[in-house]
Amino acid sequence: MRLASLAVRSLGLFEEFALSLADETGGPRGATLLFGADGTGKTTLLSLLSSTRPGHAVAPLLPPSDGERRRGGHVVTEWHLGDDDADRPHPLVVASPSAELPGEEPDRASLRRREQMFFDRRAQEGRGYVFVAFSGARWFSRAPNILTTPDRSVLRYDVRAPASFDDATRADLARDTKQTLSFAAIASSLAPGGAWDPLTSALREALGVLLRPYGLEWVGVRPATLEPELVDAEGHRATFDEVPRGAKQLAAIGSLVVRSLFAAYRESDVTVRSREAVVALDDAEVHLDVAAQRALVPLLREALPRVQWVVTTSSPIVALGCDPSDVVALRVGDDGVELHEGPLAVLH
Repeated sequence: MRLASLAVRSLGLFEEFALSLADETGGPRGATLLFGADGTGKTTLLSLLSSTRPGHAVAPLLPPSDGERRRGGHVVTEWHLGDDDADRPHPLVVASPSAELPGEEPDRASLRRREQMFFDRRAQEGRGYVFVAFSGARWFSRAPNILTTPDRSVLRYDVRAPASFDDATRADLARDTKQTLSFAAIASSLAPGGAWDPLTSALREALGVLLRPYGLEWVGVRPATLEPELVDAEGHRATFDEVPRGAKQLAAIGSLVVRSLFAAYRESDVTVRSREAVVALDDAEVHLDVAAQRALVPLLREALPRVQWVVTTSSPIVALGCDPSDVVALRVGDDGVELHEGPLAVLH
C-alpha cells in the first residue's frame, strides 16, 4: 500500500489544498518531506492523512476554525494498494465519512462509498495495509523491559489503531522498541532457523543502516536483564537506555516499522524489508544531531526501500539532505496554506 495523493477542503488552515505524492513516473514516491515553520499545518496534514486510510476511515478531528469553514470540510486520499491487491488497476479513493466531493455524481458517490466500506472490512478482517505513525512528542522512558504475551504485543498489527500526533502520554517509544528487540533475539536463539529468523534478520539489516551515524550495532539482548544490547566500533557494549537519544530514535523507528511489516504479513514469501507500508514521521529532527538530521531521509529509504515515508520538519538541515524533488515547502499566505515544490522549496 502506498499513498498517491491527499486533498483537504475547508479544514483549519486548509481551504482548498491538494498534495500529490507521485514521482516523475506517476507512481507514489518513496519519500515526501513536508518542510515549514511551526503553524503551517504539517502535523495537521499527517493527522488528516491517518484518518483516511484503508481500514480506518473516520471523521477528522477538526482544528479550530469558524462555522462557515467547518461545514462541508473533508479530506480525500488516493491509495495504490500494491501488494495488498496486486490486481487492482487504479487507486482506491478513501474520504471522510459523509463527504460530498465537488462535482461527484450521486451514483459515483454511492459506488465510492460501497467500495470504501468493502476495503475497510477487508483490511480489518485480514492482514496488511500497514500504516505506522510517529508523534513529534515522542520520548523514551527508562522503565525496565517487561516481555509478556508476544502474540498480543510484539506480533500483533491492528489496522484500526488510531494515530496520535500530539498526545505525549502515548508517545513513549521505549517499551515497544525494547520488547521488539528482546523478543527477536530470544526467539531466534531458542529456535534458530525458525519462523522468527526473518524478523531478526530484518531488524539487524535495518538497524545496521539507521544506526550508522552513531557508530552502533544491535547485537542482541543482555542475559541478566533482558534489555536490548548495542555495541560501538571499539567493542563497548551498552543497553538501549544508555545510548544517545538520537540513536534511540532511529532504533525505534526501524524496529517498530519492521515489527509491523512482519506482523501484518506473517504468511508472505516477500522478505520483510521488501514489504510495503506508509510511515508518517512528525518533527523528524527531534533528538537528532546535525549529522543525523542531514542523513535521515536517505537512511530511512536505504533501511526500508519499499516503505513510503511522509516526513515533516522545520529543520532546513533535514530538507537539505533530501533530493529537491522530494521536498514540499508549506507557508501560510492570505488564502491559507501555500505549497511550494522544486529546487527552491527549501528557501520558503
